[in-house]
Amino acid sequence: MPRANSSSLTPGFFILNGIPGLEVAHLWVSLPFFLMYIIAVVGNCGLIYLISHEETLHRPMYYFLALLSFTDVTLCTTTVPNMLCIFWFNLKEINFNACLAQMFFVHMLTGLESGVLMLMALDRYVAICYPLRYATILTNPVIAKAGLATFLRSVMLIIPFTFLTKRLPYCRGNVIPHTYCDHMSVAKVSCGNVKVNAIYGLMVALLIGAFDICCISVSYTMILRAVVSLSSSDARHKAFSTCTSHICAIVITYVPAFFTFFTHRFGGQSIPHHIHIIVANLYLLLPPTMNPIVYGVKTKQIREGVIKFLSGDKFGIT
Repeated sequence: MPRANSSSLTPGFFILNGIPGLEVAHLWVSLPFFLMYIIAVVGNCGLIYLISHEETLHRPMYYFLALLSFTDVTLCTTTVPNMLCIFWFNLKEINFNACLAQMFFVHMLTGLESGVLMLMALDRYVAICYPLRYATILTNPVIAKAGLATFLRSVMLIIPFTFLTKRLPYCRGNVIPHTYCDHMSVAKVSCGNVKVNAIYGLMVALLIGAFDICCISVSYTMILRAVVSLSSSDARHKAFSTCTSHICAIVITYVPAFFTFFTHRFGGQSIPHHIHIIVANLYLLLPPTMNPIVYGVKTKQIREGVIKFLSGDKFGIT
């Protein structure tokens, strides 16, 4: 009997309500999100194309950047088109299984993004602390294995989200006050006990986010020690300037992530719900939008490649 009740309380679809409290402004709110999405798609696809076709960019740093770009463009494509359908056409229904699939890809890709940022920090550590051994340490097989391990870590840790969410009974309706299917937003619609979901979500945040931040912090501590020990001020500036783009990417990614994570769990009543939703969307859209711009402005090789491409010259940056 309980099994029958559980299956009968599984909705055929959910209704994504967009941004509660800002329904009348959905059209205007959608415009900056649409513009950011276009910039993200064009910028990241352009970076991937440039890195794949320009031989001087066939280096570990740029391989990781291409992986980050692929992750970013896939992440925002998982959510933004559906969000724009809500804002523009009032198409709010999403199939139950499609919602679970979106939830999986959102969390898996954000975990992968965090892992790639960690790998990029390790890349900078090797490049600055062991410059003569850089090419022998970070070989193509090592890069491929590191990327695969990061991907598998994210997949294996996020898969349980779908099962933990699917097992819940949904007797409070099927309206989700969000623009996409987030794990805890879906779970809170349930009338069942979501304590396991909350605990496992916190555990995954520690295993992915806290671990990656710890590795990034250790890497940059070692980098800072190595840079400070250099005798030439020009050498110190040159060494640290190679890290500025990555530091910007870290700030752009983790600041909205921390805000979303902590306010969702500890400050839910003091911050308006529409602020939660807007920041949650910026958390998925801001890094894909800004990373190509940051790396395009800060990285000389990428800047020169873009100029050559726009001028119609063949690739072959010197």
